[in-house]
Amino acid sequence: MKYILVTGGVISGVGKGVIASSFGTLLKSCGLDVTSIKIDPYINIDAGTFSPYEHGEVYVLDDGAEVDLDLGNYERFLDITLHRNNNITTGKIYRLVIEKERRGDYLGKTVQVVPHITDAIQEWVESVAQTPVQGSSKPQVCIIELGGTIGDIEGMPFVEAFRQFQFRVKRENFCLAHVSLVPLPKATGEPKTKPTQSSVRELRGCGLSPDLIVCRSEKPIGLEVKEKISNFCHVDPDQVICIHDLSSIYHVPILMEQNGVIEFLNERLKLKIDMSKRAKCLQHWRDLARRTETVRREVNIAIVGKYTKFTDSYASVVKAVQHAALAVNRKPNLIFIESCLLEQETLQREPSKYHKEWQKLCESNGILVPGGFGARGMEGKIRACQWARENRKPFLGICLGLQAAVIEFARNVLSLQDANSTEINPETTNPLVIDMPEHHIGQMGGTMRLGKRTTIFSEQTSIIRKLYGNPRTVDERHRHRYEVNPQYVSQLESHGMRFVGMDEDKKRMEIIELRDHPYFVATQYHPEYLSRPLKPSPPFLGLILASEGRLKSYIDRGCRLSPRQLSDASSDEDEILNGKSSPCKEIQSQPKLVNGNGLTVGDNNSDPEEEGACGGIGA
Repeated sequence: MKYILVTGGVISGVGKGVIASSFGTLLKSCGLDVTSIKIDPYINIDAGTFSPYEHGEVYVLDDGAEVDLDLGNYERFLDITLHRNNNITTGKIYRLVIEKERRGDYLGKTVQVVPHITDAIQEWVESVAQTPVQGSSKPQVCIIELGGTIGDIEGMPFVEAFRQFQFRVKRENFCLAHVSLVPLPKATGEPKTKPTQSSVRELRGCGLSPDLIVCRSEKPIGLEVKEKISNFCHVDPDQVICIHDLSSIYHVPILMEQNGVIEFLNERLKLKIDMSKRAKCLQHWRDLARRTETVRREVNIAIVGKYTKFTDSYASVVKAVQHAALAVNRKPNLIFIESCLLEQETLQREPSKYHKEWQKLCESNGILVPGGFGARGMEGKIRACQWARENRKPFLGICLGLQAAVIEFARNVLSLQDANSTEINPETTNPLVIDMPEHHIGQMGGTMRLGKRTTIFSEQTSIIRKLYGNPRTVDERHRHRYEVNPQYVSQLESHGMRFVGMDEDKKRMEIIELRDHPYFVATQYHPEYLSRPLKPSPPFLGLILASEGRLKSYIDRGCRLSPRQLSDASSDEDEILNGKSSPCKEIQSQPKLVNGNGLTVGDNNSDPEEEGACGGIGA
């Protein structure tokens, strides 16, 4: 087993997660099985109780674990399925050691940070590294990201654990990559290497010496700077890699590959990679990165949320929109709207803000209402749902977005004026949304309906089922405490709201669609968690297509896009219609797209003439 540890310098937030994911992407593209571990040195057991403003979104895994958002990066980049033990926190380690002490496993010895805590960390890493994350084969390489920065007091037990770990697994099986910021002050215009020197000195003082130094910078750094870092940090200049700000994170693995990272890791860890096949290693990523550069036409998607001041609060939603837009050759222009600014109270208090937010909503091509908790901004979400319904604007609601859509429909179509959720108003006489049996009042962590669950589609024809590839069931990840009250379902359906997906017991409502609407879909589950760069989530794909007015033709063609529909600019489309050019040159080398049901889109033995010379949809 090979291990790559990624640590951070004296400044956090430099993109360790993307860089760690990129290491995995490079090695996986060379045919190796890769897994990943994220270490967070906070005392919380998991990320379940975090505020979105404190730490970004809470990412949910198949097994229901609520984890750090960086695990979403690993799953999206590597297309693997991680487990709750792939996220280690100080709280988890201390709880494990204390439980062992209570059982008497230490035979009355004094329990200390060294060796008991550090041993527990090493044993946990070794155990998790052997757990399959794709199929049944054991991983060959484990990427470990140590959160926080070197020198933080809460991270010191982990640093000491890895100081010991490098000898435990032997040098040829352990590689350390240190990520550090190289600032470029505008006053001098000269890159400053002192932060990197200081963090490497701190790291070496802890007994760990970096094999690679990954320098994050605003602009590319020159050879002189690399040599300076090399001289002061005890590494060869070739072991100093610069990752400057890029237009897309999909360029990061490519830039690392161009800097010889594959060759270095192959030699350093004795990976036995067949270098003759290296030219084809990252072809899909090159195609994906190229598309982010060449797409010109935009699609405007309004995200009406409660935590829009910090975009990491909706990290997976943003990525899912990007995946779907790129799949149909569009550049997403995300318009974040604070839902509370759409409410009547804002009109009275700050009318200029109220009208400005409503103008942004009205000018968007599609509306997305994501999940959330609590009463703040709920009325704004409900009003956004109403506007989308009444004006036939493409709409996707997720979790709380579904609940808001149901409440709005009950109020304005069923005339139940006081319809509400018991989360917002426990005394409402029309509780359209009620709390779950799993919800334990007074305890917040890990008490929701979490993880991958099965949704069964109804027999009636639905847009969302077609987008998934017409399966009988679909598995998606959940994170919610409240659900639609089943007592109101028949009343809602009689007025045009269709519940086209339910749980296995047919008691919980999972998916709604509106009859006679271009695209009004909401899901109780979170489809964004399973979206991948080359496998966009079907509900998001439907939103983008509907926002572009292309959903009907896409479905009519059996959920395939024609080459003309894949064209980017309207000028290109005009040329194609006039027979002046063909889009085939642009898209024939692009990888095929796989839908959320695991089926290759455009690969169902269709007539080549109907499908177009270029085949199915690109990535």
